[in-house]
Amino acid sequence: MMMNLFSSFDPSTGLNLSLNWASSLIPIIMIPPMFWFIPSRINMLWVKINLILHKEFKILLNHKSQGKTLMFISLFTLILFNNFLGLFPYIFTSTSHLVLTLTLALPLWLSFMIYGWTNNTMHMFIHLVPQGTPNLLMPFMVLIESISNIIRPGTLSIRLSANMIAGHLLMTLMGSTGTSLNIIMINILILTQILLLILETAVSIIQSYVFTVLSTLYSSEVN
Repeated sequence: MMMNLFSSFDPSTGLNLSLNWASSLIPIIMIPPMFWFIPSRINMLWVKINLILHKEFKILLNHKSQGKTLMFISLFTLILFNNFLGLFPYIFTSTSHLVLTLTLALPLWLSFMIYGWTNNTMHMFIHLVPQGTPNLLMPFMVLIESISNIIRPGTLSIRLSANMIAGHLLMTLMGSTGTSLNIIMINILILTQILLLILETAVSIIQSYVFTVLSTLYSSEVN
């Protein structure tokens, strides 16, 4: 029983154990059948998507770091599958929790910072002061750039989780009013819910792409 609007996002809803996190492992079970028959339509589509992403990330990264595209494509795949799974009824949306999104964003950001400050120290200092900044504003610009750099993993994770939870809350809120509506309003509600589901599908793709592209841009800045 849903005690409040946010209880549907509780990892322990319905059970005393946090088994809902097992939904994040479902993509590992779902992916292998794509490669049982090669070239299957699903396999050809997925290879095409990977090639498009590889070309996109290759532009953002320099020529020495093109091998990183595989890591970012894998990150995109993980987020995309988990976003899609959250659209199915009674399946826990793991990407709507900061526990998962911050776990993805924070190690990436830390690794970029450690690599950048260790190997390209002067390059990282240059990034703290934009070109053409007056001498009087330099201390303030260093402070502002440092703060904006520190909050990057937080903004990455909050953006993903907030966008995923917002649409689900709206659909849950509208669906809970169905019992008090007449037949005409129920038909309108069903049509609205279908349109919201299409919108949420687009948001799932866009947010996984945005998360990955921003991570790629953060990586390109330290080289």
